[in-house]
Amino acid sequence: MTTNITPAQLDAAAEVLEDVLRFQYPADSVLSGFFRANKKIGGRDRAFIAEAVYGVLRNLRQLQAVLGESTRSRKLVLAWLLRVEGLSQRHLAPLLSKNEAEWIVEVKSAGWTATTLGERTNMPDWLAARLAAQYGEARVLELAQAFNRPGTLDLRVNPLKAERDAVLARFREEGIAASASPYSPLGIRMDGKIALQKHPLFLDGSIEVQDEGSQLLGFLVAPKRGEMVTDFCAGAGGKTLLLGALMRSTGRLYAFDVSEKRLQKAKPRLARAGLSNVHPAAIDSENDARIKRLVGKMDRVLVDAPCSGFGTLRRNPDLKWRQTEPGVVELTSKQASILASASRLVKKGGRLVYATCSLLEAENDAIVDAFLAAHPEFRQIPANEVLAQAKIGLDTGERLRLDPATHGTDGFFAAVLERTA
Repeated sequence: MTTNITPAQLDAAAEVLEDVLRFQYPADSVLSGFFRANKKIGGRDRAFIAEAVYGVLRNLRQLQAVLGESTRSRKLVLAWLLRVEGLSQRHLAPLLSKNEAEWIVEVKSAGWTATTLGERTNMPDWLAARLAAQYGEARVLELAQAFNRPGTLDLRVNPLKAERDAVLARFREEGIAASASPYSPLGIRMDGKIALQKHPLFLDGSIEVQDEGSQLLGFLVAPKRGEMVTDFCAGAGGKTLLLGALMRSTGRLYAFDVSEKRLQKAKPRLARAGLSNVHPAAIDSENDARIKRLVGKMDRVLVDAPCSGFGTLRRNPDLKWRQTEPGVVELTSKQASILASASRLVKKGGRLVYATCSLLEAENDAIVDAFLAAHPEFRQIPANEVLAQAKIGLDTGERLRLDPATHGTDGFFAAVLERTA
């Protein structure tokens, strides 16, 4: 954190944070909109604004406990700089009005002790309680600490266009700090920040941004050349790109999603990646007529189900404040329906992978257990065995379970199922 903060940077960060704290839209969307409307803001200013917004969101529970829940965004940013980032009153002095200078002295000396697990973890009480019921308090504190740090920048090499060793060698020549990721054979973990969208390897489709945990889902699906494959909840196409590359751009890969807008965002990425086997299609729901025409025809189906996203709190800390417990209950009903519908596409001997970026049991094990109980024509394949076949040295048991504290990835869950009849 630089100590050379300007009044303009502080004002801009407070302005964006004010919008973010309404929790009407995702924080990254609000930031993107602000930067689009203020194109003259430089890279260093943008970095500070984003860091301040996410820093406050990560520590919002504790900051509001000290300052009061109705505290305006400017004071939240100042308190974050003082109490979380450790900037001194001397560093902050040029940014402060007379009243704020007196107030900051009080903030620095204010004593506060967390009394609940929610306060200790900077989470809503209901979320902290759910996680504690699953993992125990000590583990939740460990997870919260990991989630409260910014996520790493992970890249995935496109095997149709490049090899990982060659990309790493080029980065070394260019003075870009990076290393092979621990698990994914296509993954690269950046040691710092890079203007990726201007890099030739990004522009020609040789590399893509994708969390290493997300990459591992593609290796669980393990599509082969010439197969019929469906990415049932494709979104903007991150996992679709990997599946298509693993298929060497052969066969047919259907990318379904209920959002036409998200699928449109995927199209330039697909073109850049050199994939010609992908067929994006917007659907009305999991029971769309287009899906019915493909019943029993798919070799592989990936269901990366819409979920709470609590596994991505390193990157999306606003989710813990935007999502609610009733909202999670509503999601679990949708997840069960989507999985049941997607399963109809799988042919005998075909594979179905159910995945989320959540750590909540209700969105993960509970959904898969209920599905298996209601669908005896499916059996579970141990995820550790599937990864071992891909020469990936990671064993989290029969189901894939990833988290930032243990694996350095976002939080993911996946189960691999096979149709036997």
